[in-house]
Amino acid sequence: ACIYRASLFLSLALYAVKVRAEAMQKASEAVPSGMLSVVGQREANYKFACLEARKHCESLGIENPVCEISNYLFPDSRVIAGHLQALEFLQENARKYYFTRTKMLPVSGAFHTRLMEPAVEPLAEVLKSIEIQKPLVCVYSNVDGKKYMHSKHIQKLLVKQVVSPVLWEQTMHSLYERKQGTEFPYTYEVGPGKQLGAILKKCNLKAWKQYNHVDALEDEEAAEA
Repeated sequence: ACIYRASLFLSLALYAVKVRAEAMQKASEAVPSGMLSVVGQREANYKFACLEARKHCESLGIENPVCEISNYLFPDSRVIAGHLQALEFLQENARKYYFTRTKMLPVSGAFHTRLMEPAVEPLAEVLKSIEIQKPLVCVYSNVDGKKYMHSKHIQKLLVKQVVSPVLWEQTMHSLYERKQGTEFPYTYEVGPGKQLGAILKKCNLKAWKQYNHVDALEDEEAAEA
C-alpha cells in the first residue's frame, strides 16, 4: 500500500511538472523574451539598469515592457529576464552599468518574471488535485528563502514561484545561518557538476569548507569496475 501510494504521488507530481513546463513554454512563445546572466562590480545597480532598459523598450513602442531580476545567484551575480530588446540594451550598455560580464542564456523565455503570468492558473489548478503534506525535514522555498510551514503554504509558494525571482543567495544565507562558534553541517552536491558548490563558496566560505561533491556517474563506474 505504501509503495502504491508513493508511486501515485510521484505520478501526480510529475504530471504537475509537465503542466507547469508546458504552460511556461506557451507563455514564453507569446513574447520575444529571454534571460541574461550578469556579473557586476560593487557599483552595479541592477534595478536601475532594468529601469532604463524598460524605458528604452517604451521608446521603441513596446507596451508594459518587462526587464527585472529573475535570479539572485550570489553576491555580484544576477540573472535578468524580460523582453529581448531590453536585454540587448543592457549588453550594449554593460560598461555604463558596471557589468563586467554578460551572457545570454540558452532558454526560450523570461522565466520567473510577470511574463509567465499565463502559466500561473494552469499550475494552480493541477496543484488543487494533489495532496501535499508538510515535509518531514526542513525544506526552504526560493521564493522567500524561508522554510515551508504547511501544505497550503507549499501550494501557494509553488504557484508564486513561477512569476517570482529565485532567491538562491538569500536561501543560502538562511540555510547556513549559525550562532557564532556553531559548526557548519556537511554539505553534499550529488551530480555531474559542482556549480552549486561554487555558488556556496561565494555566499558562505565557512560553510563551503564542509562541502563535498559526489559524482554519481563516477561511483557507478567504479562499482562496475
